[in-house]
Amino acid sequence: MVKMSLRVWTAHTLTALLFCCAAAQYSSDQCNWRGSGLSHERHRRDVEQVYLRCSQGSLQWLYPTGAIILNLHPNSEPLSSGEARGHACIKPRTDSQGSHIYLERAGDLKLLLSEEQQAQGVVHCFSLTEGALFVEAATHSDISRRITAFQYELLSGHPGTHMIPYLLQGPDTCKPCSDEEVLMAVCTSDFVGVGVFHRAAAGSDSHTVAEVALSRLLRQKSRLFVRAGGRGRSWTGRVHVPTQCPLPPHRDQYLLTGAVHFGEAWLGCAPRYRDFRALYKRAHDEGINPCEINIY
Repeated sequence: MVKMSLRVWTAHTLTALLFCCAAAQYSSDQCNWRGSGLSHERHRRDVEQVYLRCSQGSLQWLYPTGAIILNLHPNSEPLSSGEARGHACIKPRTDSQGSHIYLERAGDLKLLLSEEQQAQGVVHCFSLTEGALFVEAATHSDISRRITAFQYELLSGHPGTHMIPYLLQGPDTCKPCSDEEVLMAVCTSDFVGVGVFHRAAAGSDSHTVAEVALSRLLRQKSRLFVRAGGRGRSWTGRVHVPTQCPLPPHRDQYLLTGAVHFGEAWLGCAPRYRDFRALYKRAHDEGINPCEINIY
């Protein structure tokens, strides 16, 4: 991303507009915002402040004019100063157009997504310490049929976060989870199951989509996995794995845990099931397991 000074919105102008528009109508929904630039049409340089306080939601801006500053704040406070304020990710709709999306901090803008890039529908992430989202309407003589729309998610440092390639990349991407992380992942993950990996399906340069078959499904947040044949005793589904991480051997059973991001399953901690059973039994005997599950 290229850092740039405000072009039309100079720091002085932006400050003045924020002051004069402080009383703009805010969204009453704490998770989602939907608005229309038609209310700004006579004041095309208006800037509206929007505050959203959910872990996930969406923005839909019809007929963009002026600009919106979108402030994303998690409901929970960080556990320590070292955790900063976490990360946020946005996924534009492929028909999103009519604006450019920047990160704004202290009057400086850093381009996050141009109008053209939004059509790719690719997830982009950033640290919340980098600032708020500044969504600026692009210059068009005809604003009809233009809608800026994207989903957002706020992410914290849960087990398996390092496995999400569009959030964090580096040498630790494929690092196995520690015993403590595995035990916590069973309690907090969006999905938990026992099964085997099958063939890899088409993914992208950053990740592989692995087909899995589960003999047991302990929990799932949404219908990520469906019963084989509709009524079978096993489940099938897909999980996303970073491209640089090799898929485990097909012959072994694994405990599969992970998170759901933008409707897709991302693999988190995935130890061999026999190793997990031994780990869980030790933790149970010592009374240090964070939650109870049936491992048999």
